[in-house]
Amino acid sequence: MPQTLSPSELSAHNTVASLWIAIDGDVYDFTEFAPTHPGGLSVLLQHAGKDGTAAYNAVHSSSLVKSILPVSKHLGRLSSPPPPGSPSPSPSPRETTPTKPPLSSLISVNDFRLAAHTFLPPKTLAFISSAATDCHTHRRNSTAYSEITLRPRVLVDVSAPVSLKTTILNQPVASPIFVSPTSLGKTVHPDGELEIARACKELGGVAQIVSTSASFSVADVVRAAAEHPSASDDPVPIFLQLYVDKHAPNTEALLHSLTHPDSSSTPNNAPLIKGVFLTVDAPVPGKREADERVSASASLPPSTTTPMATQLTPTTDARGSALGRLMASYISPSLTWRRTLPWLRARLPPDVPLVVKGVQTARDALRAADAGADGIVLSNHGGRSLDTAPASVLVLLELQRCCPEVFDRVQVFVEGGVGRGTDVFKALCLGARGWAWGGGCFMEGVRRVLEILNDELVTTMKMCGVTSLDELHPGLLNTRAVDHLVPESVSEEHPYAKWRRSKI
Repeated sequence: MPQTLSPSELSAHNTVASLWIAIDGDVYDFTEFAPTHPGGLSVLLQHAGKDGTAAYNAVHSSSLVKSILPVSKHLGRLSSPPPPGSPSPSPSPRETTPTKPPLSSLISVNDFRLAAHTFLPPKTLAFISSAATDCHTHRRNSTAYSEITLRPRVLVDVSAPVSLKTTILNQPVASPIFVSPTSLGKTVHPDGELEIARACKELGGVAQIVSTSASFSVADVVRAAAEHPSASDDPVPIFLQLYVDKHAPNTEALLHSLTHPDSSSTPNNAPLIKGVFLTVDAPVPGKREADERVSASASLPPSTTTPMATQLTPTTDARGSALGRLMASYISPSLTWRRTLPWLRARLPPDVPLVVKGVQTARDALRAADAGADGIVLSNHGGRSLDTAPASVLVLLELQRCCPEVFDRVQVFVEGGVGRGTDVFKALCLGARGWAWGGGCFMEGVRRVLEILNDELVTTMKMCGVTSLDELHPGLLNTRAVDHLVPESVSEEHPYAKWRRSKI
């Protein structure tokens, strides 16, 4: 017989660290599920420690909660449950006042994710954490790494210090981990992408990719890194993540300003950027339901500036209030292999590399190499564009199986799902040249996250018997748990397609 819980016991669990909700008289523990809730964590927090029956039944079937949560998360029955929708006893102000935890208390990447939910405004949180539809790809980006196991080598002298220094697109960097592009950094911190650049400088020159939809221009970011006082004099390689504008002259003007600056911007009129990452996996905006659900005016100013792209005025329409959908309104959906890459290459100096970001199949990896790309990023936009697209590390395995020669033709980078140094280690063993982490907090926070990942990577390397990035190889991994998910060849085709073609 299930235990009985009192309303006061329920109301005590009203935070991200312990999140209980009563539905139809049953009490459930949503703590572990909450960060991946398709509707966003903020919705669950509104009902944390309370009876959420009315809100739940308005959008879900009565059986859904039992199917998504394991039996162990069904804690018992609520004694004398109040009528559906009635408020539960309110916690004290001390319990509900959002406060940032001390930085020293955050010792993992997931700690930062949970901490963000305690103080970021609802719309900002929905924008930066939302993923497409049911969030399957968003979750599988992470869980696929956990299915790949390590094969440590023991009795190896690993007393030598480990250097993580390497190169990314011929640029020396302090670590193979670099900062992935994030839009509208100012919604998280007033200095947004400038703070990320400063953190990268303090860590000895970590690469940073700046989004076309950033809150600050590339010139601002380059200047912030150059002017920031640091013990390290190593430069921060700045790359541009490019969304091609529907109005092509806008993109041409942007590229020209970054590759042919005046002498006041850089010495000898050198390009401000060290390469261009062309995003190709978002020709149209994905349906990010958590972003759609939270009102556009919930916590944003009337307009949000994106100097390299457009000026956004958050609005609500019949489809919802997604800031991501509004932001994507200027992006061209007409990019092609035949036209776009040659067009871009002709507008870049020969020494500015071009990378195709958003490759999700071995066939497209080869097409990028054939088209003259200098690199590719295996990415599904963090699961924010097309749900049930393959996890990024599975695409990396597909390249290993179907076209290993591509690693000699282009530099391969991976983005999405990594939360531990062990995950970075696995990607590097499988041939990735670098892994992108999404920056989204103030300078000390960005620096702390990168330090944590670097430290975990070094620990994993030594535990596996290696002290150099050059020693990493696929033999240090066991991938059999996911091998059955990887296509057998570049041209693999579903049997139905072959049968259907034979009938035509």
